[in-house]
Amino acid sequence: MASLQLAGVTKDFGDLQIIKGVDLEVTDGEFVVFVGPSGCGKSTLLRLISGLEKVSGGKIAIGGRDVQALGPAERGIAMVFQSYALYPHMTVEKNLSFGLENLKLPKAEIDSKVQEAARILAIEPYLKRRPKELSGGQRQRVAIGRAIVRNPDVFLFDEPLSNLDAALRVQTRAEISRLHKRLGATMIYVTHDQIEAMTMADRIAVLNAGRLEQFGDPVELFRRPANKFVATFIGSPRMNVYPGTLIGRSEGGVTVSVPGFGEINVAADAGALQLGAAIELGIRPQHLRLSGEGASVSFLVDYAESIGTETYVYGKLDGAEPEAILHVPEHMHFEAGQKVPLKAPVEFLHLFDAGTGETLKPVG
Repeated sequence: MASLQLAGVTKDFGDLQIIKGVDLEVTDGEFVVFVGPSGCGKSTLLRLISGLEKVSGGKIAIGGRDVQALGPAERGIAMVFQSYALYPHMTVEKNLSFGLENLKLPKAEIDSKVQEAARILAIEPYLKRRPKELSGGQRQRVAIGRAIVRNPDVFLFDEPLSNLDAALRVQTRAEISRLHKRLGATMIYVTHDQIEAMTMADRIAVLNAGRLEQFGDPVELFRRPANKFVATFIGSPRMNVYPGTLIGRSEGGVTVSVPGFGEINVAADAGALQLGAAIELGIRPQHLRLSGEGASVSFLVDYAESIGTETYVYGKLDGAEPEAILHVPEHMHFEAGQKVPLKAPVEFLHLFDAGTGETLKPVG
């Protein structure tokens, strides 16, 4: 296995810059997920790492070795695509062994690698079957097995679960996580699904419009987002965000005025912002409470969704225009038009510079 370094990586298609100076270091054996909305550049970045696309600028190194001049087959990587890309006329066993046969490896070594991959992925009963005789989840395991037999330095996964139904996605992402722990392999995994990212990654790289917005472990991104984009992208349901104004500052923090919340003191550093500057206040649906300490707000219910174990309530805060979401970790009944008194604990409030979107750093 090996580490991966990206230094100032850019990718241009004509006059359009898709990847805009990405710096990233993945340690040996780490599971890193690239996540972001469609069109953010995450799959392009993966293709640059694999050698399927050439970088326009910057450097990519695998295991400390500059791979700029190397083709995909020489980089020590194996890639699992969104489509299974299996040979339909070949058996599972032949699909697993075909690439090794092209490398002219001894038959005994090929057989050993195929049997070990089949054992790891629990596909031994299917070795004599063809892809059309397999379920979607079984085909995806064969595609992963084809990567395992190559014993690569780095595994690259490009949205491998997108073609699976919801239940099978949950099962297969658990299988990939177990596989990572078993192999101790360096893995880079691309997805647009932030739930996949949060549940699978050692660290997450959040991409937006070709830029790396933040790189950190899932809990860090959830609790301490670097900016409004990360705050609203990471976490489900999305963070509630409201416009407001900076009206006071002191050594202990700032005072902000936000419709729906009134005037609130928050332990945040306003930096160079002047009084009267536009800010935005964010709070996650999970952090609005039915009781306890915090700023008092009034929630007007529009509709609610209960799934038995938890309830999602949609509406607005009294005096605030943007939609609000409340998450209650149990089944509760709410009526349309009902007013619900809530508490917004100050320690869970996030403040953003409305101009730049950057998070105002906590004081202390």
